[in-house]
Amino acid sequence: MSFEHGGGIDLERDLNPAQRAAVEAGDGAQLVIAGAGSGKTRTLVYRVAHLVAGGEAPESILLLTFTRKAAQEMLRRATQVLDERCARVAGGTFHSFANRTLRRYAERVGFSAGFTILDRSDAEDLVGILRSEAGFDRRERRFPRKNTILDLFSKRINTGRSLEQLLEEDYPHFADELRPLEELEGQYAARKRRQNVLDYDDLLVFLRQLLRDHEGVRRRLSATYRHVLVDEYQDTNKLQAHIAALLVSGHGNLMVVGDDAQSIYSFRGASFRNMLDFPKIFPGTTVTVLEQSYRSTQPILDLANGILAQAKDKYSKSLFTEVEGNEKPHFVRTPDDFAQARFIVRKVLELREEGVSLSKMAVLSRAAWHSNSLEVELGNANIPFRKFGGLRFVEAAHVKDVSAFLRLAVNPLDDAAWFRVLQLFEGVGPRTARDITAAVATAGGDLAALEAKPFATRRYAQDLKRLRKVLEALADDASKDDALAVDEKVAAVVAYYRPLLRRKYDDATRREGDLEALQVIAERYRSVERFLSDIALDPPEVARRDTPPDSEDEWLTVSTVHSAKGLEWHSVFVLNLTDGHFPSHRAMGDEDAYEEERRLLYVAATRAQQNLFLLHPEELPSRGGWGSPLAEVSPLLTEIEGFDDLVVEETFSPTADEDRWADADEADGPGSDRGLLARIDDYFGH
Repeated sequence: MSFEHGGGIDLERDLNPAQRAAVEAGDGAQLVIAGAGSGKTRTLVYRVAHLVAGGEAPESILLLTFTRKAAQEMLRRATQVLDERCARVAGGTFHSFANRTLRRYAERVGFSAGFTILDRSDAEDLVGILRSEAGFDRRERRFPRKNTILDLFSKRINTGRSLEQLLEEDYPHFADELRPLEELEGQYAARKRRQNVLDYDDLLVFLRQLLRDHEGVRRRLSATYRHVLVDEYQDTNKLQAHIAALLVSGHGNLMVVGDDAQSIYSFRGASFRNMLDFPKIFPGTTVTVLEQSYRSTQPILDLANGILAQAKDKYSKSLFTEVEGNEKPHFVRTPDDFAQARFIVRKVLELREEGVSLSKMAVLSRAAWHSNSLEVELGNANIPFRKFGGLRFVEAAHVKDVSAFLRLAVNPLDDAAWFRVLQLFEGVGPRTARDITAAVATAGGDLAALEAKPFATRRYAQDLKRLRKVLEALADDASKDDALAVDEKVAAVVAYYRPLLRRKYDDATRREGDLEALQVIAERYRSVERFLSDIALDPPEVARRDTPPDSEDEWLTVSTVHSAKGLEWHSVFVLNLTDGHFPSHRAMGDEDAYEEERRLLYVAATRAQQNLFLLHPEELPSRGGWGSPLAEVSPLLTEIEGFDDLVVEETFSPTADEDRWADADEADGPGSDRGLLARIDDYFGH
């Protein structure tokens, strides 16, 4: 079957046979195994367009992705393929979908529709408050910090492990704190419920609870969304997979797209088994394998196939391509870490002279610290680079301060926001902030409590008075003619906050540029609640005004493999392919962890389009008390059958002049399938 529309698009012309089979599949469960660079996004885009063209109401299609940007881009492309109807398809992240759904049914899970969302830092602050109230900050024996505590709570939810398991496996030095931590987790849950706030994990937890425990709601949602599509399914955790399954319990029309060989986020709770076990939940699943790559040359794919061939559990596939290029990957031995860095610097400069821009090259590593020596050498060679990682725009402290003021205007019972705002004032520490917050809570959110005794006689009294005034102005009635617009509210907060900013930060001038950008973002919103939800759920990208160090505006990418997933470059260098570095020493003796290291190498190799360089320093410094200066070749390479024939091997040593230079310079509807729901319950538990 093919279809044509205004743009002259048709399936037979625009898709290869495997992509077309996935797009044209009928109702029921469908698992699409999309090899690296095989056009999975194109397949999803055409699937959406095909469903709409076939008569499905756009509003009955739900597309779940891991970033808001990905969903928006897919629906934009679907609109180009078909027409504007595709813009009405429901698309977004699991968390944003949970937010929208819970606002309609919040009462069913014990909250009101006006709940606010705590982002990571806000949640840490709330945990810190509870930790302090319990006296754990005054104990003689060390107790986990607030960020570690929240990590434990979040990992328990996302990985399915108990607190006891997590302490034993990840924090054995805190194993004796199990009972206090369990009590603290209960207090955290109770405080959130009392304040009507949810953290990121709560959004998924309560959405699943809503779908699992409220049959009427589940049927209604399943009937509303007749087709559910999930992108990057290998990155879902068991909670997200359960939600997707429950959403289709009335009809079973679930299409998931992903690559089991690119499941590399187990530390975040992503479950490799979600891909492998999908047909167990949905018997009769249509499995389609996309093997034609549009990214890499065949020699690179031959190596990638060799890596996958050694995997223990997998969906079999053999990647092939019509991309031109016969250059085999290079396996480069160097004497040490310094020589490895010098080789990369030399090769990067050579490639650039050949016409490959810096922006089309990347250096990937198993861990961020692996690139330390390289970064020094890149600086010495005046090669500008951008290292993936660091804080996102809205995670910056000054941006979070402004957000906290806005959150208080929306929800004056938000403890974490109070705790952050109050400590901006001189003379207000954690204990005083708790006292003021408690007074406001006791008053039911009445801001008059800020000027009550004993605060009215303290040195920060005038600060509290001004704070009350600005919060009351921000909380004006939106129905009034003179109500402030969202960007005007942000501007008002920034004006109030600027003196506090200059007092708190030495680099206030640079930070003020970020606050100006925040006001520009706010111009696109009509409600503060939506603005705050979007900031918390999926921060908008903001272009920094930094001037690049290179007038040609080129940057070499230096990144961990985890941060590089989904990206591609003309030429890729993979660092430290030695036993204990890649694979990590932490994977030794753990079969599942070792298999994930293999998938990491596959991801690294398949980022390359034309050139792939695998680096093996024969001598590396040990780190953290493990390892040996003599570094053996990574077993991930030596296990590949016919490895020597798949690569070009070379040895590189710096010249004597380079050595002297070094010495001198030193990332359920009606008719539902009850059998399907039973299988979902059996697999995921109740």
